[in-house]
Amino acid sequence: MDGTLVDTEPYWMAAETALVESHGGTWTHEDALQLVGNGLIDSAIILQNAGVDMDAETIVSHLTDAVQESLRTHGVPFRPGARELLLDLKGAGIRTGLVTMSLRRMALGVVDLIDFEAFDVVVAGDDVENAKPHPEPYLQAAALLGVDIADAVVLEDSPTGLRAGIASGAVVLGVPHIVALDHVGAHELWPTLADRGAADLVDLFDRMTSMTGASR
Repeated sequence: MDGTLVDTEPYWMAAETALVESHGGTWTHEDALQLVGNGLIDSAIILQNAGVDMDAETIVSHLTDAVQESLRTHGVPFRPGARELLLDLKGAGIRTGLVTMSLRRMALGVVDLIDFEAFDVVVAGDDVENAKPHPEPYLQAAALLGVDIADAVVLEDSPTGLRAGIASGAVVLGVPHIVALDHVGAHELWPTLADRGAADLVDLFDRMTSMTGASR
């Protein structure tokens, strides 16, 4: 979600900076990049090491509240082409799942702001035992969709997310945003989702599976 569907990373970074500084620490842009795509508890531990004297779950709740307030105040900045791609996938009858390490309440808040039923299922950070880069979130989404993960395409903007998708066995597409995705292992990288449709994802899937000799 964050960075692939919506450009909320600046909101997260601002919330992290304010929290660390309120505890007397410093938080740089480079520090914030460590958290992109991470599970929230893993991120909370990094923030504790930066001086935040709060338990991990309280940190997660605090940051989520701060980002949700930014969304209410400034709106939801969709990434270029993301909403249009979802609409085209729906029109093509291709089922979709949102897999995010944000809390479910935040994920549903973003989904509710899309003016059509964009996702068939939502798997959030508090729905799984193991956060990305573990494959569990994507495997759970595939199970809820009733599809074999090998018949799915994962779209990700972070190295952590890409590793989760690769480990799951899906075809994995990287769409870089804040951090580079070179050499992570994505099957393909697109600079943007703008002007991309369902047919482009089907073509990607067909090309990648034909290269591996897999039967579908």
